[in-house]
Formats: sequence, C-alpha cells, structure tokens
Amino acid sequence: MRKAIIIGAGIAGIATSIRLFLKGFEVEVFEANAYPGGKLAEIRLGDYRFDAGPSLFTRPDLVEELFRLAGKKPEDHFTYQRLPLVCRYFYEDGLILDAFAEPEKFAAELAEKTGEEEATVLQALEKSREIYDITSHVFLDRSLHRWQTYARWDTFKSLLRLGRIDSFRSMHAANEARFRDPRVVQLFNRYATYNGSDPYQAPATLHVIPHLEFNIGAFLPDKGMVDIPASLFRLAKELGVRYHFNSKVDEILLQGNKVKGVRIQGEVMPADVVISNMDVVPTYRKLLPNIRPPEKKLTQERSSSALIFYWGIRKKIPQLDCHNIFFSENYQAEFEHIWEKKTLFDDPTVYVFISSKVLPEDAPPHGDAFFVMINVPANEGQDWDALITQSRKNILQKLGRLLGEPIEPLIEQEDILDPRSIEARTSSFQGALYGTASNNRFAAFLRHANFSSRIKGLYFVGGSVHPGGGIPLSLLSAKIVGEMI
Repeated sequence: MRKAIIIGAGIAGIATSIRLFLKGFEVEVFEANAYPGGKLAEIRLGDYRFDAGPSLFTRPDLVEELFRLAGKKPEDHFTYQRLPLVCRYFYEDGLILDAFAEPEKFAAELAEKTGEEEATVLQALEKSREIYDITSHVFLDRSLHRWQTYARWDTFKSLLRLGRIDSFRSMHAANEARFRDPRVVQLFNRYATYNGSDPYQAPATLHVIPHLEFNIGAFLPDKGMVDIPASLFRLAKELGVRYHFNSKVDEILLQGNKVKGVRIQGEVMPADVVISNMDVVPTYRKLLPNIRPPEKKLTQERSSSALIFYWGIRKKIPQLDCHNIFFSENYQAEFEHIWEKKTLFDDPTVYVFISSKVLPEDAPPHGDAFFVMINVPANEGQDWDALITQSRKNILQKLGRLLGEPIEPLIEQEDILDPRSIEARTSSFQGALYGTASNNRFAAFLRHANFSSRIKGLYFVGGSVHPGGGIPLSLLSAKIVGEMI
C-alpha cells in the first residue's frame, strides 16, 4: 500500500487526507498545533464562543461531496442553514443597506434606498455568474500548470470567452462605470477583500465573488464555522486516517529528485508522497533547506492580514445582524494606507460577525459574541502594539457613533488576534490570510502550482497555492491534488 504524509491539518489537509485514503493510500497527518482546522479554530471566553477565523461559508457542496465520496449522508454528520440576509451595511451618512440573499430583493433594497436601478444590480449579479461559469473550469477546478487542463473541450470553450471576464480594468473602475451611487460602488468594491486584495488594483474578474453569495448562497453551520473542519476530521478518523498533533515536521526528506518522507524530532517517517498544507513560503524556507526555492513565487506581494477583537458584549444590540459592515468614509484612503503605506487608516472599515444572532448558544442570554475585524497589511515589522491600541480606540468610536451608544462599557470578555499571532499559530507567512495578493490580472497564473515540477511526489494544498485562499478554494486545492496523485 502506498503511503501519503500530509503536513498540516488545516481544512485542505483534512480534505486531502480523506480523498487519498479513499484512493487506497495509507495516510498520516502531522500537525504542529494541538487541534485540527488551522485558521478555522474557535475561542471560548467565559460564556462566549467565537469562531476565530473565517466567518462566511459558501459552496457547502464541497464539504458534502467528501461525505458522499465516503458513502455517508452529509446531513447525518454536518448541517448548516442558509442566511436570509448576507450582510447589513452601515454608512457614515446614516444609510443602512440590507444585502438580502435573494437577488431581486437585494436589487429592490438598493433601488429604494440609493436610487440605483434594479436592472443594473441584477445585471451585475448576472455578470458575476457569467464570470464564474467561464473561469471555474479553468481557474478553480483544475491545475493551471498541467497541459491536460488545456486539452479539454470545456477549457477550450472557456478560453474562447476570456474576453468576457473583465480582466483589463480594476474592480473599482468596473463598479464605478456600472453604478451611479458611490455607496453601491463601495459595497461591490468590498469583494476584493475576500481574497485579501485591493479593489483599486485588483482586476474586475474578482467580481466573480458576489455570485457565490447571492446566486448560490451564504451559509452558517449549525455548530459554528469550526464544525466544518471538525466534522471532516471526524470523518477522516472514522475512515482510518491517522492524525498526530503537537507534531511539528522538521524537514521534507529527499532522495535525489524524489520525496522519501519527513523527519520529525529526529525520527524518519517514510512516504511515497508528501503533501504540504503549510504555507508554501515556510515549506520551502524551513522544510526544504537543501533545495533552491522558487524565489519569484515566494517573493510576490502578500495578501492583506487582519486585526481581530473578540468581544463578549453584555447586551443585545437589535440593529445588528449576523454579518455587519461599517464602511470607512474614504475607502480609497483606507486601501492606500494598507497597500502603499503598510499601516492602518484612522477610519477603517469595520466588519462585525455575531454568530450568536443565529446560534444563541454562542453567548449568554443577556449578550452577544462580537468578532470585530479590520483589514490590515501583512506583517513587515510594524509597531503592532501601538497600532492595536489606536485601532481599538478608532473602532470603538466608530461603532459607538453609528450605533448610537458606547460599546466599550459593554465589553466583559476580550481577546485579540493580529498578524503576528496569525503567523505564529498557522505558519501563514507574514500573517497574510490568503497567501499572495490578487492585485494584478495575472495573479491566478502566478500562484504556486499544486505540485513541484522538480521534486517527484511533492504536492501543495491550502490557501497559499492554486487556486487561492478561503474555504472553497482550499477545498478545491485538495480536490485538484486528490485527482492529480
């Protein structure tokens, strides 16, 4: 029986372990932390529970597929609900917009409150669907780095339509040309941040993202986001995958140009294939010390990171929903600070995720669990302690102003996650959440491949490699590698 070793038990590593086991491999997973899930972890503070990382769930079919491959009924192991409201948006001028999950209802909301034509909004969502239909076969579901991808008829059809994916102008330029109200432009610009990019630089092709929320749906697992990796981990264990926690891999071992296993605390663990779910940068820098790394790949611009405050709030605030955005009044200045000045803007856009609005058990009866996040640059040695202190003050002032009451006196529990701790806990180089940024039209082609062209038997999954960061793309990376091996 061939043996596979997977480095890291993030969502992509777990999914890969299931796929390879079902293909007849003996599979062992080595994880440096004491728990599975990587960024998809949870934090408990007193009576409050918080999902520590990703908070929006799309493409649940990619999770269900793994259960079906194993001959299980997904609903017996993992359940979730579709959210009727994708997000509530708050603006400094007092406007509050509800992004309803149904496209027609969302379009009517924008028409009523901003004067934007309903037809224009619906056309934008149809354009998002079109971009998805063109790109998913080529950019998402398969490797971009193997000739077999381009020998398929559906790929050829997609390539004939590449002129329709709007890759030659920025997301902001496309939205500004489409919408009349700058607040609607801002709303649609925000989707660039879903993969840690800048809407004023990133190609309008990223307009593919709204399709996932409005045409497919935004969801929340019934046991929180952490149940995505937890349920798949349980499945992997039931199948027979062996997991080792608190087991940091020290080196990927080679014999000539082929992997022969890994070394952990002096012990050699042989394997026919090795799959790294670790960020590709430390994979090369730390685990392959005798290999000349692909510097052009490893030194690309990193995606943005995050500064997150977990606040147990001793009161329920009725005007808030599950997902909330409090927009900066000067969006372009905010991104200039992040991408050009590598620092934080005094008026940041604030995202507030309150799982307890849908999952009441996440907070005591009198309160709510606030996950409060702002986009920040990757860690390049900034004075994060000073930035955190100032940002906390700015965020509290903004929330208090737009909600009409001070928030700080309501905080009874608090924890903080910043780029330094993101890197320390998840090995994400510089704390970048999505690996490399997508701030140019060739970004999809510039990500590291899911395999090594120089080392036979070495593969890569997760958000730092093709097809990109976030839960769906990480799961797709596992699917690509599972089909490739």
